[in-house]
Amino acid sequence: MHSIKQRLAAGQQVNVFSIGAIPSFKIIEIAAMTGGYHAVWIDEEHAALSQRDIESLALSCRSVGLDSYVRIAPLNYAAVMRPMEAGVGGIMAAQIRSVDEARQIVSWAKFPPIGSRGINPSNFEANYTTRSLPEHIEICNRDRWLSVQIETLEALACVEQIAELDGVDHLFVGPADLSVALGVPGQYLHPDCIAALERVAHACKRSSKSWGILVRGPEHAALCRELGCQLFAFGNDLSVVLQGFKAVRSTYSMFFSSPTAAQ
Repeated sequence: MHSIKQRLAAGQQVNVFSIGAIPSFKIIEIAAMTGGYHAVWIDEEHAALSQRDIESLALSCRSVGLDSYVRIAPLNYAAVMRPMEAGVGGIMAAQIRSVDEARQIVSWAKFPPIGSRGINPSNFEANYTTRSLPEHIEICNRDRWLSVQIETLEALACVEQIAELDGVDHLFVGPADLSVALGVPGQYLHPDCIAALERVAHACKRSSKSWGILVRGPEHAALCRELGCQLFAFGNDLSVVLQGFKAVRSTYSMFFSSPTAAQ
C-alpha cells in the first residue's frame, strides 16, 4: 500500500471515498473491489463514530490495501491523538479558524520535539510494543499525514500562513461550508468560490504543499485539477446507496409507478 502522504509527495493523484453515515466494512471492501480508490476518509466530525468504530474501519481499510484518515472536530487533544493510535494514516482537522488553531493541531499530532503528543505503544500504530520508542516516534512524526480544512472565512484569510506551518502536510477545501461562508451556498462555480480555490492553490504552490477537495460535479473537479489539486473525494457511503436505489427505481420505473405498486 502506498500511503496518501507518499502519493502526494510523488506528485500523484489521490482518489478518496468517504464513509461515516453507514460505517460498514463491507462498503470499504466494495470500494476496494470497484477499483480506482487509494484511501478512505472516515468522517468522525458528522457521524457518531466511537474509537472502537474507528479501529474497526481502519483495520478494514488496511485489509484491502487502502490508506485511511479521520476527519475530526478538533475539540481537544484526545480527538486528534486517538484516531492515529487506531492505525489510520492521519487526520484532517475541520473548522479551523486561525493559524494558532492549526498550530495547536500540529502540536497534538506530533511527538516531542516537534509537538506535545503523549506516548502509548500499546496499539497498532506502535506495532503493539514490538517497536522501540525512538523508532516509533521517528516513524510517526515522519509518516502521519496532517490535513487542515479551509472552509471558513477566517481560515481563508490566513491560508498562506497555515500552508507555511511545519507539520501541516495538506490543505483540504470544504466547498459546501465555504460557499455558505461566502454567501453563495451551493454555487460552487461562483466567481467568489473560484477565487477562494485559486487563493488556496496559490498558497499551497508557494509552500510546496498539496491540496484536495470534495468535488461537486465533473466541471468542478476539472477546474480543481487545473488549479493543481491532487486529492479528490468523489463520493461517500450515503451517496452511492442513494444512487443505487434511484438507479433500481429508474430501471424498473413501470413497476414503481404502476397502480399495483402503489397499493
